[in-house]
Amino acid sequence: MNKKVTIDNYLDSHYIHRSNWLRAAVLGANDGIISISSLAIGITAASTTREPIVLATVAGLVAGALSMAAGEYVSVSSQTDTEQADIAREIEELKEMPKEELNILAQIYEQRGLKKETAMQVAIELTEKDALGAHIRDELGINQISQAKPLQAALASGTAFTVGGILPLLVILFAPLIGMEYWLYGFTLLFLIILGAFAAKTGGSSIKKAIIRITIWGTIAMVLSALVGYLFGVNV
Repeated sequence: MNKKVTIDNYLDSHYIHRSNWLRAAVLGANDGIISISSLAIGITAASTTREPIVLATVAGLVAGALSMAAGEYVSVSSQTDTEQADIAREIEELKEMPKEELNILAQIYEQRGLKKETAMQVAIELTEKDALGAHIRDELGINQISQAKPLQAALASGTAFTVGGILPLLVILFAPLIGMEYWLYGFTLLFLIILGAFAAKTGGSSIKKAIIRITIWGTIAMVLSALVGYLFGVNV
């Protein structure tokens, strides 16, 4: 028996509906892997014992996760405040000048390719059904996909950073101290490749491009961190 296809099911099947949480999760995990690995490599380059490396890594992991979550919450909350201010303004305009707002809506549809009469008819029908919803969607460009969700973004970023940062921490705990920089670099590249492939697969984009992009920038970050450790580090 064929599954009944509804508009909601059809829309939910598109990759763009995953963009909000996917962006926050990939950003958090990527930042966790690269920043913690880079920090550990820098400390390793200036250390002869494991304890300072573990301490610095754990401190960086906790601080980084909290910073990512807080930063994402503040950033997305600012976007939410802007959206709410625009919506409040739109409510007032609909009350004070409904005819002007109707014409604006019709002009939007006309610019999208509808004939003038058709555009006005569409604007009238949508206004009768849900005037505010039509203006929020078509005039302000706010919809369920783009609408900011601070708590969701903060939780996704903080959790993803923690998961990403734990991976290099495990390498630090179990890899040999001698040559640990190379162990960290190798495993970090592996983690980044897996993350890039997962993100690309989930988002429906090119896996090859994602892997190349994330590998290059991850390598640059780790090499520069190791260089700093060698140049300015004091054996601890």
